Amino acid sequence: MKTVIKTVTILLFTGLISCQPKVKTEEWISLFNGTTLEGWTPKFSGYGVGVNYNNTFKVIDGSIVADYSEYETFKGEFGHLFYKEPFSSYRLRLEYRFTGEQVEGGASWAFRNSGVMFHSQSPQSMLNDQPFPVSIEAQFLGGAGEGERPTGNLCTPGTHVEINGSQVTAHCTQSSSITFQGDEWVSFELEVYADSLIRHIVNGDTVITYNKPVIGGALPERFSLPEGTPLTNGYISIQAESHPVEFRKIEILKLK
Repeated sequence: MKTVIKTVTILLFTGLISCQPKVKTEEWISLFNGTTLEGWTPKFSGYGVGVNYNNTFKVIDGSIVADYSEYETFKGEFGHLFYKEPFSSYRLRLEYRFTGEQVEGGASWAFRNSGVMFHSQSPQSMLNDQPFPVSIEAQFLGGAGEGERPTGNLCTPGTHVEINGSQVTAHCTQSSSITFQGDEWVSFELEVYADSLIRHIVNGDTVITYNKPVIGGALPERFSLPEGTPLTNGYISIQAESHPVEFRKIEILKLK
């Protein structure tokens, strides 16, 4: 009898286990292999698609680096390094840090300034001398040694968004982030649901939330999309604006 009860118990227990819902693991995809720029395309203002001006973007010690060691002076050669495919709804995460000194000729606003552009036009569609792609920017700033300088801000080259039901047309909107001084690594996550919801997350804290991104404002000549067009997808790129910056652990999780 004990054997029968034991057998029944085992069968019931096994059945309960088999009926439990399976938890699907998150399938993060690495966009950077840690050794080369495979899958990424540079575009610098004044130069054609694919030209890595002055070898600015390079891989050093497992990081993508915007490096200015081959510059004598900066003359407005704003650069963006584009990933090869567009995305719509996703979570993007990475780590970044600013290092060294700004190259001579860089604008004061570009001191410890970089970012991630997303819902962006393709590099092939940019004009030769276009400094920034039409896109949304998660702006990264480093501290200047004193005073507040939040990171994870919102900037909108050729775009507008809504915050709390009101359209924002200012070029940049400050986040609620703290200021990060020195050369420490900062963790950043971008959560994007097409054009319905976008969040910037810095070291685990949500620092700004907005939605309804559309084309709007100053646009490049012959830009193909009319003002008011919703932005539901686009390319991702990282910036080189005259201050050395490093990016690592660049991963994406596609969302349905």
